[in-house]
Amino acid sequence: MDRRRFLTGLTAATTLPLPALAQESVESFYKGKTITLIVPTSPGGINDISGRLVSRHLGRFLPGNPNIVVQNLPGGGGLVAANKLYNTVERDGSVISLIQRGTMQLQIQGNSNAKFDPQKYTWLGSLSSYADDGYLLLVNDDHPAKSAADLRKPGIVTKLGGDQPGSTNLTFAIIAKTVLGMNIDVVRGYPGAAPMFLAMERRELDGQVIGYNSVRAGQPSLWNNKKVRPLIQFGRITRLPALPDVPTGRELATDPRMRALVEFAELPFFMALPFLAPPGVPADRAAALQKAFVDMVKDKDFQSDAEKVNIELSPIDGKGVLDLVKRAADTPKDVIALYNEMVPVGH
Repeated sequence: MDRRRFLTGLTAATTLPLPALAQESVESFYKGKTITLIVPTSPGGINDISGRLVSRHLGRFLPGNPNIVVQNLPGGGGLVAANKLYNTVERDGSVISLIQRGTMQLQIQGNSNAKFDPQKYTWLGSLSSYADDGYLLLVNDDHPAKSAADLRKPGIVTKLGGDQPGSTNLTFAIIAKTVLGMNIDVVRGYPGAAPMFLAMERRELDGQVIGYNSVRAGQPSLWNNKKVRPLIQFGRITRLPALPDVPTGRELATDPRMRALVEFAELPFFMALPFLAPPGVPADRAAALQKAFVDMVKDKDFQSDAEKVNIELSPIDGKGVLDLVKRAADTPKDVIALYNEMVPVGH
């Protein structure tokens, strides 16, 4: 009987919940693990540079110090990566991503291919809030347009490259054409800034729309040798001090409704280089990832590394990014409808 009671008790004990063992600690989960960091563009542009920068440092600030490897996953203006992160990857904190800043707006606009809710992602933060950056419409130095005004002159047509719906280069090329009335032909289908620069070098394109710090980081020789010329700066309330003679998109959009459209389009710039994880990551790991991001951007070695690759650091935390996403989602429907008329959302 004693033996029977002992075995019965042992069986019962093994079926009881064991809180101490049921949930693996953050440190033990990440120790010896490799995190995948998805970059939604091809190699060479600012998103790739930023992703690789973070991959070199973030693991130092996570318990267990995991390794981080970059996986480039271009396609659909960032939708391929965003959909994968939301729907198919493990939700255990082993996969994180960079997202193209305009991608989250596609769902808000009603794009049926955006299979995610941007308010449900686990936002880690953004490297930049565009405090010292801008989004430039630039052309080759031998292009006949010397100013924004020239882009409206008869006989001067500019071929600008673009990716897919959701990519900011395409969005602002279309805005320059349809909202600001510039003589622009938009050539779609380029998977990132680097392929467009090659097309510009071959004179297949006249220019593209790209971040001020992106071109300085990705194409320093072109910028430093003045082989490209900025004509308009978007994502700015005021002009960049470094470009006092280049007008902002808001200045050029004199009609109030068009200005409201430009302002909605520019909202993602203030979360310019956002990092995130899937929804549903265990709370302790989500908190560890968010804290690690904040600690990383404060680190002197990280800041030095960012400076070497010309990343403009004006970081915000995960809550700051989520607040911007919510602001975009709360945009009046008539403004979004007008935006969709001017910049087709895609389906």
